[in-house]
Amino acid sequence: MAVEIRRLEPCKKELLKFIHFPTDVLYKGNAYYVPDLVSDMLTTFLPEENPAYEFCESAFFMAYRDGKPVGRIAAIINSLVNKREGVAEGRFGFVDFIDDDEVVDALMDAAVAWAKERGMTKITGPLGFTDMDPEGCLIEGFDQLSTQATIYNYPYYQKQFERLGFVKDVDWVEFKVFVPEAIPEKMVKIGNIVQHRFGLHLVHMNSTKELVKKYGDAIFSLINEAYDSLFGYSPLSQKQMQHYIDVYLPFLPLDHISLVADADENLVGVGISVPSLSKALIKSRGRMLPFGWWHMLKAIKKEKEIVDLLLIAVKPEYQSKGVNSLFFLDLLPAYFKRGYKWAETNIELESNENVQKQWQYFDLEQHKRRRAFTKSI
Repeated sequence: MAVEIRRLEPCKKELLKFIHFPTDVLYKGNAYYVPDLVSDMLTTFLPEENPAYEFCESAFFMAYRDGKPVGRIAAIINSLVNKREGVAEGRFGFVDFIDDDEVVDALMDAAVAWAKERGMTKITGPLGFTDMDPEGCLIEGFDQLSTQATIYNYPYYQKQFERLGFVKDVDWVEFKVFVPEAIPEKMVKIGNIVQHRFGLHLVHMNSTKELVKKYGDAIFSLINEAYDSLFGYSPLSQKQMQHYIDVYLPFLPLDHISLVADADENLVGVGISVPSLSKALIKSRGRMLPFGWWHMLKAIKKEKEIVDLLLIAVKPEYQSKGVNSLFFLDLLPAYFKRGYKWAETNIELESNENVQKQWQYFDLEQHKRRRAFTKSI
């Protein structure tokens, strides 16, 4: 049977088909794939829920053969990034497919046609609406457990993208950083020097309510500053900031968040980590009901093997000055208490040497690599 491409309406009923395809069909039974949280994906895809639609537009396509789903792709335009960088670039993301040339061609043709109709001259992906969405095709590390913040895909994805003429735009690497038995002495020395030299100190909150009230806006404003020059960064709007403050900050364990401030209590750096939710998401298949919420709550309170380092951000004027050491002076005692074996760094640009230097005092393994592919259209 020929491949049929259907454009989905941007409504919950239609988008649930898009969201469930990888979990229920393509990666069913795969030990390394971690399902997306369905409610998060709906919030990301629905225009009335995602503040990124203030400057983004999108289209969602699914491929069918003989009435059965065989692939999906989202086509996205982020006009804010395009304006900042002076480009006419479409994005493709949330892409999954069986290893079939006809299916891949049909999906990509649909995304490319949509982008070209809107004046785009190249297309790049896998990327999301913004950097807060998963990005990058996995090209190394297929036998490693994925995380809730990254993409898992089969090895044939790279072959298919290259067959269509896509080339490397950038690569990201990921590390497994093993939790030591004690805080490294050199890190303690550097941390003490940095605090005295720059008048910095660690900030501890008594409740998430206090954290949100005092530093909620500051955390995401700092992320905008710290990440501004990174590949394809889409600065967070005030509505986006408020969205992430409301949806995510209240549920993070306080002892997994590290804040560094100067003498005037201005935020200089933030490190946010979370107990790994990967195994909980696999058990629940990304659903909160009927018992997914219980698996998630159990992971947040009792996960003892893996901690995910979601993000680290430092004000540009303090970068490369040892501020990152303070995060680990703060967080490692909590990791020791939990008994974590290792931390997942999540994605780092392979060219970002400043970020990778922070791991020099730990035993580590570079266990994953992912790539953004691009081509002219």
